[in-house]
Amino acid sequence: MTTSKWRKSSRSGNGDAGSNCVEARAAGAGFEVRDSKLSEDSPVLGLTQGDFTALLESAQR
Repeated sequence: MTTSKWRKSSRSGNGDAGSNCVEARAAGAGFEVRDSKLSEDSPVLGLTQGDFTALLESAQR
């Protein structure tokens, strides 16, 4: 499976305790997301392309 680098939203804070953000990356035919505060210790959630799109649309609302 091919994965890309983790990317964090440019709208997230600069890593202070008050910033809540997730990181995402392409992985195979879908995407993976994790908690940016936990970095390598974060559980990783695998999503299909459709589920990732739905997550982004929901977050935008």
